[in-house]
Amino acid sequence: MSQLPDLPRLPLGARVQDPFLVLEVEQRESARGPFWTLTLGNATGRLPSAPVWSEQQEMVAGLTKGTVVQVIGEVTQFGGKRQLRLSSVRPIPRGAVEWDQLLPSIGDPAPWWARLDEWRARIAKPRLRAVLDLFYEDPAFRTRYGACPGSTNGHHATLGGLLKHTVEIVLIGHAMARAARADADLVTAGALLHDIGKLEAYRWEGVFETTEAGALLGHVALGHRMLVERLATTDPRPCTEREQWMLEHFILSHHGKLEFGAAVPPMFVEAEILHYADDASAKTDSMNLALADPDNFADGAPVSARGVWQLDRRKVWRGDSDWGAGD
Repeated sequence: MSQLPDLPRLPLGARVQDPFLVLEVEQRESARGPFWTLTLGNATGRLPSAPVWSEQQEMVAGLTKGTVVQVIGEVTQFGGKRQLRLSSVRPIPRGAVEWDQLLPSIGDPAPWWARLDEWRARIAKPRLRAVLDLFYEDPAFRTRYGACPGSTNGHHATLGGLLKHTVEIVLIGHAMARAARADADLVTAGALLHDIGKLEAYRWEGVFETTEAGALLGHVALGHRMLVERLATTDPRPCTEREQWMLEHFILSHHGKLEFGAAVPPMFVEAEILHYADDASAKTDSMNLALADPDNFADGAPVSARGVWQLDRRKVWRGDSDWGAGD
């Protein structure tokens, strides 16, 4: 595989002549007339194009989200943000480029699965383990779960991002459970079930997108339905009615507040732990992404020039110190 251009870190003046995936195509109006912008991506990240004006419109005519293109261009800057000034854009067949070059990925999912499966094997409660096995012993489910992104454009937005996000939640949740004297097995189960609806809410065969069902219902409602339907079609019933309510509650409450997408707020300690562990995993990933993006920092400044939407529009700081370690 040829060396991929590192889109988040390409310096001004860098020339590219590489394949990219079209992530967005946008048309706008200005005093000069209509113009088009593309958002181009590969496995390293994404970069917007400079405006393509009407006299160059044929260069982007017919391009849609998900098109694979061969691009020639140069990195420039406008308004403190890098952009790619396009010289040539040519559609190429999807099969001409390996998808692992076009989409960000966690890489080999096997180490992440090993962690999850080890925790699942330690669960001592047979009925709790039996419910999890309905999903996590299903090869088709595992294939999709191991590829699904954690979001379409935000935290863990990579192939396999949902799997990585889940492992992080269990790690954080176990630490919180020890401090709160909570049931770690139950926290594990909540982590493994809370986002299963994303398998129906997202599409990742190409660009990361929300499905029609995801747009209409959302991953919380879809995940709740997946759990209820799987338990209803399992005979004998693997858990009691009250135990099923607890597992449903994990899915329905994990966003914490109704205004953030929860159907109900968390009502027992393990559900509270799941909510905060989920939020901590998402926010720290978003923070690391924001700190690594040079476009957030003007002229090498330590404080970002603007707030980051994934972090509730907070600014971020990338200063550091070795605290005397190098003395």
